Amino acid sequence: MDMSCRELSELLTVIIPTLDEAEGIGLVIEEVLSLGISRDNVLVVDGGSKDGSVDIARSKGVRVIEQEGRGKAAAIATALKHINTSYVAVLDGDYTYPANYIPQLLNEALKGYDLVIGVRRGKLTQPIKYRVGNYLLTKFFNLLFNTKLRDVLSGMYVVKTSRLRELNFEMEGFSIEAELVAHTASTAGKISEVPIDYRRRLGKKKLGVLHGFKIATDMIRLTWRYNPVFLIFIIGSLLLIPGLIIGAWVAYHYIFTGAKHYVRGLAAIMLTLTGLQSLAAAIITLYVKRIELRILRKLDELNKHH
Repeated sequence: MDMSCRELSELLTVIIPTLDEAEGIGLVIEEVLSLGISRDNVLVVDGGSKDGSVDIARSKGVRVIEQEGRGKAAAIATALKHINTSYVAVLDGDYTYPANYIPQLLNEALKGYDLVIGVRRGKLTQPIKYRVGNYLLTKFFNLLFNTKLRDVLSGMYVVKTSRLRELNFEMEGFSIEAELVAHTASTAGKISEVPIDYRRRLGKKKLGVLHGFKIATDMIRLTWRYNPVFLIFIIGSLLLIPGLIIGAWVAYHYIFTGAKHYVRGLAAIMLTLTGLQSLAAAIITLYVKRIELRILRKLDELNKHH
C-alpha cells in the first residue's frame, strides 16, 4: 500500500550514523526528505566527524546529535534516547543504500514483522573480498542461529523501536546488525527480508577485512548468550576431526605394515564417539530451540488476542 507523508512521519524515525561522510550525507538526507518524512524524524548521529559532515547535515534542517561512545552500535544506542516513534529505519550515510526503499521496508514491517532487512543486490559494486566475506558470515550466522537469512549484515533495515530497546548493545561497532538479528531470532521475533539496490559508496570505506574476523567472533559470543548449550556441543563435535585423523593413521599402519597401535586406536575411538555424541546433541538442541520459539510465538499471539 502507498503510505502518506504524515503516516510515515508518525510511524518512523530514520537514524543515519555518520563518521566523516561529507561526500554522501547530504545526498542521503535529501533522498530521505524526498519521501515526505519530516525533518524532525530524521536523526543524524555523528561520531566525531572532522570533514564537515555535521555542518552539511545541519544545513538540511534535520536533527543532528553527537553520539556517546564510539562505533555504530554506540550511535544507535544514543539515537534511541531521542526517539518516540513505533518504528526505526537505519541506513548508512555513505549513499550505498537508496532511501526510497524505506516505505517498502516499513510496509513489510506493518504486516507483523519485528525486523525487516534490506537484502543487498547489485553487490558487484563491492570488491569481491567483501562479497565473499558477507556471504560466509551470513552462512556462519545461519548455522549458529538456525536461520535462513540472506544478508544478516545489511546496514539498511526497519525495526520495531521496542525490539531495539531490548538490546544490551554488548557488541561494539559493526556487529550491531548481528546482535539485533540474533536477539530477534532468539526471542521469537519475526524477521523478513526485502531485496534492495546497493550502490558504490561515496568516500573512504571504513570496514576492513579484520572487521570480518571480529564480527565472526562476536557471532560466537552471541551464540553463547542466546544458546550456550548448542555452542558447547558444537565445539565438542570438533573432536571428530582429530578422532578420524588418528583413526585413519592407525588403520593405515595396521593394513599396510601390520603395526598395532592400541593406545592411539583407543584414543581415536573415544574422540570419534565423543564428537559424534556432541554433534547429535547439538542437532537435538537446535530442534528443542525451534520448539521453544514456536511456543513463545504462540503465547505471544494468545496475549495479543486477549
